[in-house]
Amino acid sequence: MSTPQPPTPQAAPDWHAAPGSPYPVYTSPIPVVRAGLRHAVASEWTKMRSLRSTMWTLGVFVLLVVGIGLLTGAVVASSSTDVATSNPLEQGFFGVLLGSIAVITLGVLTTSSEYGSGMIRTTMVACPSRSRVLAAKSIVFFLVAFVVTLVSSACVAVVHAALLEGQTSGPTGEQWFKATVGVALYVALLGLLSLAVGSLVRHSAGAITLMIGAVLAPLVVALFMFSKSLENVQQALFEYSIPNQLSIFYSNSLSDSGPSGLDPLWIMLGVTAVALGAAFALLEKRDV
Repeated sequence: MSTPQPPTPQAAPDWHAAPGSPYPVYTSPIPVVRAGLRHAVASEWTKMRSLRSTMWTLGVFVLLVVGIGLLTGAVVASSSTDVATSNPLEQGFFGVLLGSIAVITLGVLTTSSEYGSGMIRTTMVACPSRSRVLAAKSIVFFLVAFVVTLVSSACVAVVHAALLEGQTSGPTGEQWFKATVGVALYVALLGLLSLAVGSLVRHSAGAITLMIGAVLAPLVVALFMFSKSLENVQQALFEYSIPNQLSIFYSNSLSDSGPSGLDPLWIMLGVTAVALGAAFALLEKRDV
């Protein structure tokens, strides 16, 4: 039987006098690690996954995208309408459009909720670099929104392709890409735009109202423009409204002109970059 060994003595704190001072200075034996973006990202990921609002909002998003997508696919598959020339994945548009409201809400809450509760002060004390905090929030949110949207839209696309297999020609590679990866990137960028607006406005209800208005108002206003002198304005509102740009990924645009292909993705990327740039600039100038 081996004789138990005595515990290894821990290193004693290093007390020494600073040059020119008679008082000792304490040096901790615990190594000090300089915080960086990786630590800020880990902190924001912990906050996001531990909040009930995140789980509820993402749950509603998945329910809308998958539930409405499967419902519309089942209705089209059971109807006698000839859909042989249409994109078999286009029925996923309705669920993604409604689900985008949930992503907008989560994007706004990612930044504005901390201002409402006052926790932003604690966050900025823990990480004095304000731009690093906003960058970490943006990275974590974008990745979460992209992955959840990609998985949800891909599930709906697979089911639609199976349901309509006998009624339509199989979807092309471009249609698969646009209905899954393209849609996921667009929705994630839309949520990131909401995050930037939440940082600018710093008020949850106000920022959510602004974003929902930006999504729905152009299309609603265009529907009530009956004057011939406003035809060009009406056409522009139709073409560049977010519902129409989202529908382009499913090959069922509301107009025959305007953005096509992956153009909506580049438009949303540019708008989001401008909004994020403004959010970074104002964050450094305003009080917390």
